[in-house]
Amino acid sequence: MTTSVPHLTELPLERPKGCPFDPPAELGTLRDEHPLVRLTFPDGHDGWLATGHAVVRAVLADPRFSARQELMHSPLPGPAAMMEMPPAPPGMFIKMDGSEHSHYRKLLTGKFTVRRMRLLSERVEQVTTEHLDAMEQQGTSADLVTAFAQPIPALMICELLGVPYEDHEFFRRNVLPLNLPDAPAEEQEAAVNALGEYLYKLIVAKRAAPTDDILGELTTTTELTDEELTGIAFLLLGAGLDTTANMLALGTFALLQHPGQLAAVREDPERIEGAIEELLRYLTIAHTGARTALEDVEIGGQLVRAGEVVALSAQAANRDPLKFPEPDRLDVRRNAAGHGSFGHGVHQCLGQQLARVQMKVAFTGLLARFPKLRLAVPAEEIPMRTDSDIYGVYALPVAWD
Repeated sequence: MTTSVPHLTELPLERPKGCPFDPPAELGTLRDEHPLVRLTFPDGHDGWLATGHAVVRAVLADPRFSARQELMHSPLPGPAAMMEMPPAPPGMFIKMDGSEHSHYRKLLTGKFTVRRMRLLSERVEQVTTEHLDAMEQQGTSADLVTAFAQPIPALMICELLGVPYEDHEFFRRNVLPLNLPDAPAEEQEAAVNALGEYLYKLIVAKRAAPTDDILGELTTTTELTDEELTGIAFLLLGAGLDTTANMLALGTFALLQHPGQLAAVREDPERIEGAIEELLRYLTIAHTGARTALEDVEIGGQLVRAGEVVALSAQAANRDPLKFPEPDRLDVRRNAAGHGSFGHGVHQCLGQQLARVQMKVAFTGLLARFPKLRLAVPAEEIPMRTDSDIYGVYALPVAWD
């Protein structure tokens, strides 16, 4: 039986003042009282907002909810949210369902196994050491974003896919508008076209002269078209450039602001893997996802009608006290298993093991190289990335002795 719940006219986005790591307080209040509430989307469509950990996971695991983007309404404000969403282009499998989704995913699963990602550790260590050396050689201060957090995952994803690293700034510049909900529609369209054109030409070149990388392998071992491979490349490159970079920078900021937790990691380097899971839970840099009901579904004590969209707040779900005791406290000793930062169900992040390997090596190397690492400016002066679908910092000035 359904019960009466609040009806929001917009998604809460404003974070508490002085608390850059906490999600909007209203999300927590909603979750604790009503883990599934009504939400009016920017186009006027009435749907739902899920904030409870159990409800979010239930939606993500239920095949009666679709990931197809043409069925969705954006839960975030801004001009881009008013645009009609076309069907996903070939290869963009995270916006597909059923056999169409699994067809693409199966072709890539073997490329991102835990074993294969761990084998990359040596190369990640080499890249990390090179960037730490460069930081040390330039003096006793740096912007950790540009000197460390951005270039390491950019170099690794470019090498893995077979994209020339010298073009990574072009990709970063064009990926950024796609994560800005208020970016003008024409700017987003131009970015998509520029990225698509570049990647299509790259695929055609690899088809003519195969290379020893993921995209090169896919041109020779599958029957995927150039358009499908372009979509896959677009998806993997965009995800690999932005998310891990923001976790490295924001995670370092969080540890520096929690000296007791930082000390615990330094005292026991073996704790780093658990600390990374806790940082993923605590920070939750991806704001919101969404699914559309394909039929009437009762979930979380509410009846979601066919065609209605459920916005999913991973931020709120990862702070659910029913799943994580004292959820607003960063605790690197916590067992954070079950957090939703990589999603859940059949669409769970394909590159999560790559992200974990990079974070483990990068955090370990950074903390070992600079035992007296500290912020170079007051915490309130750190420019937070509040205008993007991927949360983080635009710069992180640090210093060391």
